[in-house]
Amino acid sequence: MQDCAGEEPIGLAARILAGDQQAESELVQFFGPRVFAILCARTHDREASRDLLHDAMIGILRALRQGDLREPGKLHAFIGSVARNIAHTHLRGRARARLSEPFLDDIPAPDCGDLAAAAARQAQVQQGLLQLDPTDREILTRILADGQKLTAIARRLGMSPEAVRQRKSRALKKLAAFVKRL
Repeated sequence: MQDCAGEEPIGLAARILAGDQQAESELVQFFGPRVFAILCARTHDREASRDLLHDAMIGILRALRQGDLREPGKLHAFIGSVARNIAHTHLRGRARARLSEPFLDDIPAPDCGDLAAAAARQAQVQQGLLQLDPTDREILTRILADGQKLTAIARRLGMSPEAVRQRKSRALKKLAAFVKRL
């Protein structure tokens, strides 16, 4: 029994307060999809929202049975706020669970041998860069270290993008060969 404005059935909160079980069924049927939508929007998790929908509807019915709704004309807002609170409580609990999980087991201890090997490789690459033509070195540095695009480098150096691409390719091969020899 909906009015023409699309609002909730008339007197639903008062009927629930009076103990009308049919009114409770109407409330669940009418507001269930809206509450589910609020929960999905807040949690971004449809499965969790299905579980939370049950909790939200029980909380809403319990509050209405106890007369917690002071202004029956604000039933929509009341139900929306209960749904949002249920979602936020769920999200806070999920965040606490993530924080309380031990994570130190998942993080491998740094291997000093790996750090030393990485430092040695870096030194070899730097030596190899010094062996390159200055223009090739500049191209590689701008692409690999600075993240610049070929077209921007080509404009800066007064070359075609294809020429920059070829020089980059050849310079990388020379650098790899130099490091491999070491």
